[in-house]
Amino acid sequence: MTDILSDLERRNLCYQQTNPEGLREHLATSRSLYCGFDPTAPSLTVGHLVPLLVLARFQRAGHRPVALLGGATALIGDPSGKSAERPFLSREEVAANVEALRPIFERVLDFSGSYAASVVNNADWLAPLTFLEVLRDVGKHFSVNMMIQKDSVRERLENREQGISYTEFSYLLLQAMDFRHLFDTRGVTLQVAGSDQWGNIVAGVDLVRRTRRAEVFGLTSPLLTKADGGKFGKTESGAVWLTADRTSPYAFYQFWLNSADADVERYLLTFTFLEPERVRELREEQARDPGKRVAQRTLAAHVTEIVHGPTARAQAEATTEALFSGDVRKLPRQALEEAFENAPSAVLPATSLAAGVPLVDVLVSAEVTKSKREARELLASGAILVNGERAALETVVTRDSLLYGELLLVRRGKKHWHVVRATG
Repeated sequence: MTDILSDLERRNLCYQQTNPEGLREHLATSRSLYCGFDPTAPSLTVGHLVPLLVLARFQRAGHRPVALLGGATALIGDPSGKSAERPFLSREEVAANVEALRPIFERVLDFSGSYAASVVNNADWLAPLTFLEVLRDVGKHFSVNMMIQKDSVRERLENREQGISYTEFSYLLLQAMDFRHLFDTRGVTLQVAGSDQWGNIVAGVDLVRRTRRAEVFGLTSPLLTKADGGKFGKTESGAVWLTADRTSPYAFYQFWLNSADADVERYLLTFTFLEPERVRELREEQARDPGKRVAQRTLAAHVTEIVHGPTARAQAEATTEALFSGDVRKLPRQALEEAFENAPSAVLPATSLAAGVPLVDVLVSAEVTKSKREARELLASGAILVNGERAALETVVTRDSLLYGELLLVRRGKKHWHVVRATG
């Protein structure tokens, strides 16, 4: 068996463990483990990749991963890391989210072979329970004194204006029941999660010990932050998601490509399957020639392929290269839409193109430049590209100038793109 704990430690993915020596001995043979994901949205963010890839690492080391979707617990809300109670989702919303999340696990985990992954929904066993069953069978094993010492509860109790509802206070019991149910039905003996889940994990370990007289284990990974103290996984456009309908593969690739030098080595260890020795080689290569950004390119390629597949990764790389060179004419329409999703845009009446419109006028109306004088100066200096070709002062825009019969892509300087759409 691969020494998975040593690998996680080398990647700085071990933060807390219950009985570290016992866990190491326990993992000397193939085991089943799980991680829970509450379906509070129809997608997961890049932050969820940390525990999801921990599951994948265990699978590659010869263990069987179980991804638990919290179809029941999402109706309650986990107070961990939250300063206020989140709005309730309807049962229909949660059920739809559960189905939307399944394909994410199918892309990252292997559902075939001796160590096949599985996906379960805790609504299947929690929803049928009665309140009396929970109080008698589970509640009696937890003291309120212990529960209020959990960080997620104590922090909310200290905020007298907010407090914590009995609903959220009870979340810990439900997660503990998940661990026991998976132990009973699937032989699961390890739960992995982010460090904010430590209290919930320990509750499950304690419940199994008290009611089954058995030892199970917990392991957490540190919550990820950026070197500059900023929040990981956020961009100017918002959260970075793991599904193409919310974050395009191109935007996803760009997120990783734009990683700071101070973060990229840590991200390579956390989000790829590259050996730590290879990561160190990339760090050294990066130090010799920072301009090539070899570490960021490797990171972006590997993570995009894990999440979106090789075809999407290759297209994201091709789009990135085309935008860098300016030659966007051969890019597929979908790739252009993804690449310029957040670029400044303007509309040009298609009827005006019959006789042709001077590019100088287009640059001003599309707010690429502030005046015709500025437009002429930029054109004269060769600073304007239109659909990948350097434009001249006398350039006239016609229907034949458009890509896919609609798009005019204008680059000012080396980086600033504008999209002009001909409509009507």
